[in-house]
Amino acid sequence: MKFKYQARNKNGELQVGFVEAPSKEAAVGVLTRHELFVLSIESEEKGGLRNTVLNLVNRVKVKDIMIFTRQLATLIESEVPLGDALHILHKQITNPVLQEVVFQLFQDIESGLAFSQALERHKDVFSDFFVNMIRSAEVTGRLEQSLLFLADYLEKESQWRGKLTNALIYPIILLVLFLVVGGIMVAVVFPKIEAVFTESNVQMPVFSQIVFSLGTFVAQWWWLLLLGLGVLLFISFDYFRSNEGKAVLGEISLRLPIFGKLFRKIYITRFAQSFAVLIQGGIPVTQAIEIAGDTISNAAYKDVFHRIADGVREGGLFSQLLLSYSRFFPEMVGQMTAIGETTGRLDSIMLKIADFYGREANNMLENLSELLQPMLVAIMGILVAVLFASILTPIYNLAQSFTM
Repeated sequence: MKFKYQARNKNGELQVGFVEAPSKEAAVGVLTRHELFVLSIESEEKGGLRNTVLNLVNRVKVKDIMIFTRQLATLIESEVPLGDALHILHKQITNPVLQEVVFQLFQDIESGLAFSQALERHKDVFSDFFVNMIRSAEVTGRLEQSLLFLADYLEKESQWRGKLTNALIYPIILLVLFLVVGGIMVAVVFPKIEAVFTESNVQMPVFSQIVFSLGTFVAQWWWLLLLGLGVLLFISFDYFRSNEGKAVLGEISLRLPIFGKLFRKIYITRFAQSFAVLIQGGIPVTQAIEIAGDTISNAAYKDVFHRIADGVREGGLFSQLLLSYSRFFPEMVGQMTAIGETTGRLDSIMLKIADFYGREANNMLENLSELLQPMLVAIMGILVAVLFASILTPIYNLAQSFTM
């Protein structure tokens, strides 16, 4: 079981963190042996909803892990012992969740665990790729270099997410505003105007009848629509969290216009860069394929990389297996990989692939807002035209009836 505690050390400093033990008494014993005076301790299972909400609000972001990793690399470079470096960073971190995790890492290091073993106990914060990079660094003695690479890698991840968010936020705001204004008009304004047209026996076009009928329905059954929308969102969220749902969502994202091509470039960049560094760290090819594949959030790509790893174990060539999945990898990726296999420079070839597709992805992200905004303006223009035509046409017919 995992217990959350508050305690003071022999210097009187307050410490907050988690400890794993079979019982509450055993947890107190573990803390006491570490010369901590326990102030409070409770099972993490208590107040589960509260903890879930707090973790959601204070979740560890990619940027938080990137800053922690870069600071840790700087301290290691300055020849500060790992345990002392973690203790120093624990006091500086502002995110409460990450602060508790770092304190646990410090405790585990002090109790004799390897850094990779300590990280592995927090898979909800540190990915398998992060853990395996540290594990290979412990073998090769390149902890500082691996931490610097991870910091650069996470920084690039954060930049890509930021660019994607910035590209989408303006179109989403416009779309939401249109839906709000259009919903108010359809649900509140149109039903009142419809009565005037009905009493005057004005003939309305088909699209006007559809819009007015939709407005009447929304005005009467808005609560049912909200309830149905809530249920639909809940079911969809629950489904897409399942393995089948993740696979379906991965396939959908790859088939999206514009975004599908962008995601492919990002996934290839992420895999190639991770794979190259793992190979340089002495990780076997098949294991490196699986670990690097797991850094990708798309379930469809993950499945493909696991199939490729199995194919390599059975004696297949990595490059030929990549070429056999042409929907996921452009032909150039397989051809360059074949060159790397022939020359024995697979790691450097993968870094070239990562650099090429990384620049392609950056260019697409920078141009994404310029591509989306005209499309969105055109779609919204059509919708606005339909709304205004549905009300202006009956008004014109009504005016014509008075002039006759």
